[in-house]
Amino acid sequence: MPELLSLIAGLLTVIRYTAPVALAAIGETLSQKSGVINIGLEGMMLCAAFVAMLTSLESGNPWIGILAGTSTGLALAALASWFTIFLAADQVVVGTAVNLFAIGLTGSLYRAQFGQSGQLLNVPTIPQWNGIDPVMIFLVMSAVGTWFLLFRTGWGLALRAAGEYPNAAEASGYSVKKLRLGAGLFGGAFAGLAGAYLSVGIAGSFAENMTAGRGFIAIAMVTFGRWKPHLVVLAALLIGFVESLQYRFQSLGLNVPFQLLLALPYIVALMVLVFVGKGTLAPAALGRAYQRDK
Repeated sequence: MPELLSLIAGLLTVIRYTAPVALAAIGETLSQKSGVINIGLEGMMLCAAFVAMLTSLESGNPWIGILAGTSTGLALAALASWFTIFLAADQVVVGTAVNLFAIGLTGSLYRAQFGQSGQLLNVPTIPQWNGIDPVMIFLVMSAVGTWFLLFRTGWGLALRAAGEYPNAAEASGYSVKKLRLGAGLFGGAFAGLAGAYLSVGIAGSFAENMTAGRGFIAIAMVTFGRWKPHLVVLAALLIGFVESLQYRFQSLGLNVPFQLLLALPYIVALMVLVFVGKGTLAPAALGRAYQRDK
């Protein structure tokens, strides 16, 4: 029994540390299935983490922070969607601009508010019960719900058509741009929730560039999971497990370079892209702006 309880506790810890990447990856899955790749995922998460921290600190309520962070991701996604979907701007360029904007803005505001070198923050965090919190439960439910939405509804069929054969979706009476906008807003909200959970659900604080590449890892996990929400979450769990190894190794007193432990999740993500990504079939219209034929 103690061994089982220890195993369950370890699994819950992995899920908790996986949640930011997994949530962002679920939203990105829907976005990519519509034909839009959100390179700005990292920036949306970072801005959401900062806003959630600040709002939680000022209000004393972490749930207000979660709501504010989610709204921040949604707002940035709406802005990016305007450029990529309605103005047909290059998706990679727009996403890169969002990332650079987020790094500069959050870093400047953080230093202006808390000093040049920053200070140790201690913000209210969302409550847990036996190692479980509502966001972790929502993560599991959203993986199932997003799969059902994509593969068992007419709207999901139309969304997938927008990412594969946009002309066919348009001919069937659907607006490709509206479908992509809906998917983009969905992905932005999930990116915002992921960033907010990172600061007020896990860290209880904020640091400059605290997302540390998790947005890019989430994009890699979408490829690893073959654009299927349940497989994407399982792929993210692998990254969460690898990330948890650094704490496990430290507790066991193993003489492993700390820098190597920090780099493990990124090494695994890179290996996924190099080896597992071969032969995968991305949505045919992914990354391509859609302009309706006159």
